Amino acid sequence: MSKSLYETLDVSSEASADEIKKAYRRLARKFHPDINKESGAEEKFKEINAAYEILSDEQKRRQYDQYGDNMFGGQNFHDFANAQGGANLDDILRSIFGGGMGGGGFSGFGGGNTRGFGGFSSGGFGGGFNEPDLDVNAKITIPFNVSILGGKHSVSYNGESFDVKIPAGIKNNEKMRIKEKGKAYQGHKGDLFLSVEVAPSPEYTREGDDLLKTINIPLKTALFGGKVVVETLYKEITLKVKNDTKNGQKFRVKEYGALNRKSQSKGDLYLIANIILPELSTLSGDLKALMEEKLPTE
Repeated sequence: MSKSLYETLDVSSEASADEIKKAYRRLARKFHPDINKESGAEEKFKEINAAYEILSDEQKRRQYDQYGDNMFGGQNFHDFANAQGGANLDDILRSIFGGGMGGGGFSGFGGGNTRGFGGFSSGGFGGGFNEPDLDVNAKITIPFNVSILGGKHSVSYNGESFDVKIPAGIKNNEKMRIKEKGKAYQGHKGDLFLSVEVAPSPEYTREGDDLLKTINIPLKTALFGGKVVVETLYKEITLKVKNDTKNGQKFRVKEYGALNRKSQSKGDLYLIANIILPELSTLSGDLKALMEEKLPTE
């Protein structure tokens, strides 16, 4: 049975959850539209995200492992995604896997619901039955900068699209509760519980509440000191570079990191120096001769 979702993430069908996550992060960095400007990179990025949404969810992965590419009409996932044209791929996968990527019934093929009324305990339609569980769990992936700065993120569930407010400083795997966006039954609505996955950043690494970013510093500035303009997530700053700066040296910018939502204090931003050597061809003959004569060899 063909299982092309695993091919999309370049892992085997026996891959562990950790292996799938590592493969996703590697490919997401490679095809991120902010980094890869080649034609087709953005569509590939969408396919990678969609494949990870399914394979990182234990329930949906079991479902896919049972039916394989039959869930996509027998097509491999790449061809299936391309065949949707301008349609929203996430909405289509929600209709296949059920519950808006997090709950509800599966109606992917063969007609009808193969899982019945998911969430209803012992039926829920008459006397003597237990109350239905109307809450729903789902997973969303948000951009790195939104996780630091906060902002709105669009969510689609059960045919409805709405914005949720992402709090500044939210961490990977934190959960959010969206009231009355779950299942509905006899005038009652459950809540939607979102598990947040933070997409990797091509520029920043987060360590606790601190952020790390590598910046390029010209050799002349590193040797003799000067100023370097740096774009941060909050605003553009001018960094003062002292003379004799070493490669890999860190500069601390206070309170330019992530917000700690408990203490309401911000972490720091650490800028890591990457010394840029000039091209030898750009130097004058006299300077090259002097450097070759005077520069230490150790």
